[in-house]
Amino acid sequence: MRKLLTFLSAVLLLSSCGWLHQTSPGGSHGASSDEFETRAREVAERWQGSTDDRAWRKGFVALEVLNPQGWNHVRRIPAWVNRSSHNGAWRLAIKLPADSPDRADVRWPDGEVSQVPLISAASAYAEFSKPADLIEEECPANGCRTLRVTGAKLGKVPLETSRGTIQVPAWLFSVEGVEQRKVHVAVDPSAVTARPERVQGDVEEVMAFDLVAGKPHELLLRYGYGACDTIHGARAYETDQLVVVDVDERTSDSAEVCPAILKTAVITVTLARPLGDRLVLDSGTGLPVLRGLNRR
Repeated sequence: MRKLLTFLSAVLLLSSCGWLHQTSPGGSHGASSDEFETRAREVAERWQGSTDDRAWRKGFVALEVLNPQGWNHVRRIPAWVNRSSHNGAWRLAIKLPADSPDRADVRWPDGEVSQVPLISAASAYAEFSKPADLIEEECPANGCRTLRVTGAKLGKVPLETSRGTIQVPAWLFSVEGVEQRKVHVAVDPSAVTARPERVQGDVEEVMAFDLVAGKPHELLLRYGYGACDTIHGARAYETDQLVVVDVDERTSDSAEVCPAILKTAVITVTLARPLGDRLVLDSGTGLPVLRGLNRR
């Protein structure tokens, strides 16, 4: 539902409140306390000890795309650089390193160290130098230039994962005439587990959470709601390893017409004990809720 409302908000479609809040049978939107507890218990039991749970806590789950644009941003990238890269206007002006290590250590925030396989500089170059699948502006009609690679070395860049932000090995390519370096994460994709995705039709109840300074028993929850929703509070189901949360939203039964706009707000939920290292799960999707209220 959240995803649907997000798309609809841009065009401000009008619809009845009842239509806005159709949900899947598995969701806890508008559920009674007993229904929420039943759903939350199912979510906790399904997640605890699962493959996703083990990967999330002890594996390598990236929370961002490894190479979204691939530039080490110091200043804004000139338009011609992005256009040329998009069109695959790359050339090698050097011989790429051939004696790089095939494995490297990654240190996690809790101090644990893992070894991960690496790709070579040649493999990284072959991947990012390909033209995009969809090219709207062909070179050189709109100012493309050849991107000449003049150097390559193995360095490190930050990457957000399910276990916290870490420094990962990355190939840093120097490009003639460009201040920024072309960055390509050197971790072999085989070492990275995909972030779990929601089942189609599941309802996201809570978008993000954060701790409350000086109040260890409280969590701030960011959630989305519709124009005809009434909020009756936040709820939490706790185990030794997990906290399952939701926001109790009810839809008005009146016949008024509601604009299809997704609103967001923050609410507080009180736990029986401090969160500690327990994982927060969304009752609607059954997936981890990420910390940081400004997440999209």
